[in-house]
Amino acid sequence: MKKIIDLRSDTVTKPTQAMRQVMTDAPVGDDVYGEDPTVNRLERLAAEMLDTEAAVFAPSGTQSNLIGMLAHCQRGDEYIVGQHAHTYKYEGGGAAVLGSVQPQPLALEPDGTLDLDKVALAIKPVDFHFARTRLLCLENTHRGIVLPMDYLARAGEFARGRGLAMHLDGARVFNAAVKLDVPVSDIARHFDSVSICLSKGLGAPVGSLLCTTQEIADKARRWRKVLGGGMRQAGIIAAAGIYALEQNVARLADDHANAARLAEGLGQIDEILVDHAAVQTNMVFASMAGDIVDSLVEFLAGRDIKILGGKMLGGPTIRIVTHLDITGEDIDILVATVKEFFARGA
Repeated sequence: MKKIIDLRSDTVTKPTQAMRQVMTDAPVGDDVYGEDPTVNRLERLAAEMLDTEAAVFAPSGTQSNLIGMLAHCQRGDEYIVGQHAHTYKYEGGGAAVLGSVQPQPLALEPDGTLDLDKVALAIKPVDFHFARTRLLCLENTHRGIVLPMDYLARAGEFARGRGLAMHLDGARVFNAAVKLDVPVSDIARHFDSVSICLSKGLGAPVGSLLCTTQEIADKARRWRKVLGGGMRQAGIIAAAGIYALEQNVARLADDHANAARLAEGLGQIDEILVDHAAVQTNMVFASMAGDIVDSLVEFLAGRDIKILGGKMLGGPTIRIVTHLDITGEDIDILVATVKEFFARGA
């Protein structure tokens, strides 16, 4: 069977045979009672890696972010977040819909940061007319871009000085740590809570973790139950998470190398513009003139290559994401096929 080269996201990875085996062999119990030994082991491992007091296993990154925000904020409170951040734009408005927590979105800077001077202006006065600003949410990585370590330190100091908690949507925080060549705990220490995703570049089939203080974890665990995230013999999927954290972190560098290889190849095509400075981890964004993006996406799909672009991204842009199921040869096939598309007079 011909391989389908799926570059739409790093969420499309398939568990390896070794990962499937540890899932099969995992000892299990009832996690709602705190009795699943594999879930407990996964939560301890994540907390140790991020150097937090506790961790809570959740079915998805959306839920992990949401239980974190709801644990930090009460009804009528507010969180400040990037206009295009995942927690605001792509998670169904959960904090507002389910927690009555108001988002205050701000424009993100090109490097994925929030301008702290603008954040300061957005913090509401302590007055009964206003929602109470409680939380600052950041995302790392954002569009594959890594937040600078000096910015994280400044943001942490800024938040503490204004009585704000800090939450990190760290779905791909291990990509950031590998890119910066630092322990992930060096990033996490600036935040009161960090959501990490196991089912993206780390290759697990499902699951995320909220790593945080014991106090916030206790509140988040209650919210997880309210949201329907209380799982029973969840060790079967937690085992995949343990394997992912123990085996698949360092190899993220391979995905970064393949993204750089892709950016170089696409950059040689006159009709495509690649922002090479933005290709820092496993994502490549490229733009082109006219309205040919959808045609390119369709052309590639006809040759068993899947990418996102056009209508899905709201403009003449394509997004390509490398991951553990993608090889250097796959990248070369993609570049050659894109060249073929433009050579046909698209």
